[in-house]
Amino acid sequence: MSHNIYATSPNTDPIFDGDQGSFPLELRQLIVKLLRGPYLDGAVDAAGWQLLLDQQETISRYVSEIFLTISMDNDRKIAMLNPVQLEKAHTSPIAPRRGLKRDETLLALRLRLLLEQHAGSGTDAVISRTAMHDVLAEHRTASDRDDKRFSEACDAAIARLHTLRLLTSTELVDEFRISPALAMTLPIQNIQDIPGYIAAIDNTAAQPLLTDDVSARETTDPDEVQE
Repeated sequence: MSHNIYATSPNTDPIFDGDQGSFPLELRQLIVKLLRGPYLDGAVDAAGWQLLLDQQETISRYVSEIFLTISMDNDRKIAMLNPVQLEKAHTSPIAPRRGLKRDETLLALRLRLLLEQHAGSGTDAVISRTAMHDVLAEHRTASDRDDKRFSEACDAAIARLHTLRLLTSTELVDEFRISPALAMTLPIQNIQDIPGYIAAIDNTAAQPLLTDDVSARETTDPDEVQE
């Protein structure tokens, strides 16, 4: 049950000159973190997650003013903001969306399968760079015969998912953790449908299958891949 202690309490201790806000510093910091995205990971930020649970109603009301909603996965402790779909003149999401490219989509779908297979194990789902190259090699087109260019394309797909924090770094340089946020970014109801999506991509031109809300908020997180 949320306790909206910030909803009506005026800010009696201004944070900066001319401050007209009513939220205390920690709540403002949490809202900024959600806005910067791409998601809040409660396993990493336990205090932020608890504050979100306590103030979900207040935060939801605030972000609704700028056409955003909160999506939460309480089991995985993942939360993210998503733009609402509006057909109103002069109204658009807070940031433009950029769809995942073919290789990025294929890799994301395969990682989604691995994440599901790992569910309930109590440990993180991890994958190596080499294994991801092997995954994409299974979907390599017949016309792609340039090994160097293919390897660079694989690394670019990995880098994009890493930038979106759908892959996060581990202690090993070329090993990555598959983020639980991937389940929210690709909210596929029936996991059994994923092979069909993959086959559809393989059988079409290099058109992206999915567009991802999280990609609209790419971050300059310290964990970001240096290309």
